[in-house]
Amino acid sequence: MSIGIGAVHCLLPGEHVRVVDLPQFAGLGYAAPEGSDASGVRSVGVHADTDAGALAARACRELLAADPHEPDVMIHIAARPGEGDVGTDAGRVQHAAGMTAAFPFTVAGSGCAASAVAWALARDLLAADPARRSVLVTYGSRPTDSSRVRHPVMVIGDGAFAMTLVRGGRPVLVAHRMRADGRFHELAGTHPRTPGRESPHESAGGRRAFELAMSGRMHTAALVDEVLAEAGLTKDDVSATLMPNTTTGAYGFYEQALDLPIHPICGEHLARWGHLGPMDVVLNLDRLLATGALTTGDHVLVLGNARVAAWAVTLWEI
Repeated sequence: MSIGIGAVHCLLPGEHVRVVDLPQFAGLGYAAPEGSDASGVRSVGVHADTDAGALAARACRELLAADPHEPDVMIHIAARPGEGDVGTDAGRVQHAAGMTAAFPFTVAGSGCAASAVAWALARDLLAADPARRSVLVTYGSRPTDSSRVRHPVMVIGDGAFAMTLVRGGRPVLVAHRMRADGRFHELAGTHPRTPGRESPHESAGGRRAFELAMSGRMHTAALVDEVLAEAGLTKDDVSATLMPNTTTGAYGFYEQALDLPIHPICGEHLARWGHLGPMDVVLNLDRLLATGALTTGDHVLVLGNARVAAWAVTLWEI
């Protein structure tokens, strides 16, 4: 039986703050207004007095309130480096969400591609054991230090999601590929951060940053071809292509590289909510489905690309 999405719940703040009004913005000398404008982010949602783990637990509780069946496994996507609860966050989220039977573990190290990694693991866990009924995936987005504004143009917003993968769910996970390039390990590590200054990760030399971008372009194009070939489809059969909310420039870069248009809903969410890490593609897919613009049998490509030199492509059938 096919495996697909059972339910999705995206938790977003009610409060919006313009990027130029963020307290952190004024204190970052390199974060000029032109940088914010170039990113495409106009505002971010802000949750007061909480952290990533608490947001993820709340998203799980609200999802399970509508479907009280407890999942067999909970995959928690680790918070960004710097969050104090990394290492114990999976158990904390399980407990705070009121789950007792679901086995919790954490996926880390794949950045914004982590949602796709979790989807692939969830599919494999369900396929491996017929006794399992569902796998829950969750993540909470919060800035890891005093700054939401990251050099040169990324702005972090608050949010969380919880979603389940089940047998017979829709959209159906038709094909999936992922790849990482360990040559860029020095750009992907966790570095100490000084407020108001870039970390070594953020200020990597232009040559290495360019090489990483070209590697990402090459790997993503290959993954798209592999996924479509597995499904027996061509690019003409793709109804929509989604990717993370990074920058408006990134959309143009990948459109040119892949010869596929990035759906406008990605840019809309980028402008309104900022960058939500691995939550971006979940929000974009969920809200695209809610528009009713797609019909049964349509195919959606979801791209995952991360500065930790990890890339993923997932094909969903509506």
